[in-house]
Amino acid sequence: MLLRFSTFLKAGLLLGLLLLSVASRAAAPVRIVSLSGTVSEIICDLGLQSQLVGVDVTSTFPAALTKLPKVGHNRNISAEGVLALSPTIVVGTTESLKPEVVSQLKSAGITVQLFTQEYSVAGTKKLIQQVAATFNASAKAPALLQKLDADLVKIRKPAKAPKVLFIYARGSGTMMVAGQNTPLEKVIGLAGGQNAATGFTDFKPLTAEALVAANPDVLLLFDSGLESLGGKAGLLQVPGVAQTNAGRTGRVVEMDGQLLSGFGPRLGQATAELASKLSK
Repeated sequence: MLLRFSTFLKAGLLLGLLLLSVASRAAAPVRIVSLSGTVSEIICDLGLQSQLVGVDVTSTFPAALTKLPKVGHNRNISAEGVLALSPTIVVGTTESLKPEVVSQLKSAGITVQLFTQEYSVAGTKKLIQQVAATFNASAKAPALLQKLDADLVKIRKPAKAPKVLFIYARGSGTMMVAGQNTPLEKVIGLAGGQNAATGFTDFKPLTAEALVAANPDVLLLFDSGLESLGGKAGLLQVPGVAQTNAGRTGRVVEMDGQLLSGFGPRLGQATAELASKLSK
């Protein structure tokens, strides 16, 4: 009888320890490393900011994200830097994270969720819903979508679509222009402008000849890019600029990079701001 009781007691203890282990794993906190500024912003808007333990350098909004550990630019991420933060899940977009890094993270037992980003209003709404579903926060997505729609109706496009050339600058030695099917072309179109750069996709180096041929009415830059050139005065000294309509009239627009090109929850705000500046 005593032997049976002892066996029963041991079995009960083992079961208790097993249940405790399962409960402990279930209660383990979610530790998110985000490798996309847009995804980071959505996570914060869903009320999950406290679960972020690291982000890439494009994660600049909200400002509190600047206090989190940085793992580099999303196109040059190393698995070691991410793993050092002990994440339970790594999120980003399919166009940014290298396949070999994804393999390394998965081999280490980390869940990796990459989203396909479509640069449109519908694509932004889809991304918000997908991120919300990933973190069991779908009930919070409608509020974000309603805010986006409310911002979009505030857009007041210019009466006549100006030709806009986006220049990506990191000093005068690194200057690229945005061609067709880029996020910049898409947001310019949403704001009522037209891309002055045609005949190519993605980005290509800026040349004086191409600049004069495009003859934009407006030059658009990230605020950090314009600063790297020495401001508007420095931009106007770039070969070819003075020979364009934009150069002659001084129409230069600068905006925060993540706001302008992120296609996240602030897309309506970004488009309304750009449309307003294009109308002046």
